[in-house]
Amino acid sequence: MSKSVLQANGIVKDFPGVRALKCVDFDVNEGEIHALCGENGAGKSTLMHILAGVFKQDSGEIFLDGSLIHITNQRRANEQGISIVYQERSLIGTLSVAENIFAGRQPVGVCSIIKWKQLYDETDALLAKLGIDIGSKTIVNNLSPAMQQMVEIAKALSINPKVLILDEPTATITEKEVGLLFSLLRKLKENGMAIIYISHRLVEIFQIADRVTVFKDGMNVATSEVANINNNWIVNKMVGRELLFERVEHDIKQECVLECKNFNSDKFSDIYFKLNKGEILSFAGLAGAGRTEVMRAVFGADKKTSGELYINGKKVVVKDTRDVIDRGIGYLPEDRKEQGLFLEMAISDNIASASLKPLSKGFNLDQKAINVISEKYRKQLGIMTPSIQQKVVNLSGGNQQKVVLAKWLALNPRIMIVDEPTRGVDVGAKAEIYQILRELTKTGTSIIVVSSDLPEVLAISDRIYVMHNGRITGEIKGSEATEEIIMKYASGLTD
Repeated sequence: MSKSVLQANGIVKDFPGVRALKCVDFDVNEGEIHALCGENGAGKSTLMHILAGVFKQDSGEIFLDGSLIHITNQRRANEQGISIVYQERSLIGTLSVAENIFAGRQPVGVCSIIKWKQLYDETDALLAKLGIDIGSKTIVNNLSPAMQQMVEIAKALSINPKVLILDEPTATITEKEVGLLFSLLRKLKENGMAIIYISHRLVEIFQIADRVTVFKDGMNVATSEVANINNNWIVNKMVGRELLFERVEHDIKQECVLECKNFNSDKFSDIYFKLNKGEILSFAGLAGAGRTEVMRAVFGADKKTSGELYINGKKVVVKDTRDVIDRGIGYLPEDRKEQGLFLEMAISDNIASASLKPLSKGFNLDQKAINVISEKYRKQLGIMTPSIQQKVVNLSGGNQQKVVLAKWLALNPRIMIVDEPTRGVDVGAKAEIYQILRELTKTGTSIIVVSSDLPEVLAISDRIYVMHNGRITGEIKGSEATEEIIMKYASGLTD
């Protein structure tokens, strides 16, 4: 019988206006990968923040190796053997791998001078033990997203924890790199480590986890051995119903609203595509294929070396992003937290941020108008919040994504570019976002989707362009697309 390493009993946590955790029980065993899933806002991250010392529970007890512990802060959590890798990376890109892993804990000598050789030697030994092929002196900015994720994990493991918590560790890495991460996790499991694995990617749970617990509305609603369940069991426990991401076929007018001709830069070349009115056009491909770079050039955020852009048949010269916005194009960036939101500002301020001119009276903002439009989209998009004055940082990932969407919908755009629209959101929020996008096309809005999620691309696309190494390698009708065809083009095979 497996030994329980960590137990949380009767955990309750309240925030202003909401009870985030309602008497939650949870445990993880030695040598086990225990997956934790649930819709955004279900309470998963709140519990993990309590275990990691970020929040203090209002009531309930936590036991480590059978002994009651009190986690007062993050340092205390580390001292007691609990380490966490957050979804948002905490690395400093301009520093070396060694400096990041042992930040604040570097070996020092006389006058607190860092012992650099010892630092690098200890880092190399740790990386070698974990099977991570990175040099300790490598600057983090020079690493791929997957290797940066490995550094985050090495940093968490450098304290020799008994429990490792991973929050959406594969959100920004490729399928190939996921295999590398899973190999490391299996090795840690074999060595007896207890691992809590949070993910919205249900397929990963069946690949890596031993048990899975489902959270809903701040409660632990079910726990099961992964071998005894299937995908539908998890979805049903999460949302209370089955979600079928079926294609919805509809006629698309052959009325070109956006045409990109001969776009070139140092990141892509010979890009040509058309977008029709009321169409959902997806760009698929592997990470680094150049999809986001093309869209940023279309939006005026990045410079291109050559190329022409036509909107409704008229050639336009794009000076900057404001010029594109004024022409009726909105853009939801891939990284909503870094590029799409003001996290410490209110929901209403975020929704109004792209529409300041029409929401102003003279030199002052029209707060009444801002509140009216914010309430409109809160209700229309189902943004779960007690108030539009709540800070965006306190929202779940799915609700943050809806706020970004509301920001651009407030401008009544004719064209929407959405980059990774459902990254880091749960299956319920995915279904809602798909429905929102489909409803937009019914009003004549045209949508470009950049996505690395193949089931998503197959579910929502009327047409698909596939990119490889900065070039478009294939165009497929949505009704004729399969994962095999997309992956063939994404790998550069055009025969």
